[in-house]
Amino acid sequence: MKTVLNVKTDKEVKEQAQALAKHLGVPLSVVVNGYLREFIRSGEFTLRAAPTLKPAVAKRLERAVAKGDTGSVYHTPDDFLADLEKEV
Repeated sequence: MKTVLNVKTDKEVKEQAQALAKHLGVPLSVVVNGYLREFIRSGEFTLRAAPTLKPAVAKRLERAVAKGDTGSVYHTPDDFLADLEKEV
């Protein structure tokens, strides 16, 4: 017996998922059902997202790389940030 599952998602996410499923030759419902079955089987789910650094953190990381200081060991976050504040 089939039933309907209503899920709210961003319009862009839905459109991209439908396009990819169509490219693979399956309806989006097959993809969703596959994920649901895996969730039931394993009792787990995985969320993956491309990591994005905050601009301030990215800038500090770039300064550390520019200093050639990518192998230092810091015992506290404050030690790390203080070192980054030093002139290059």
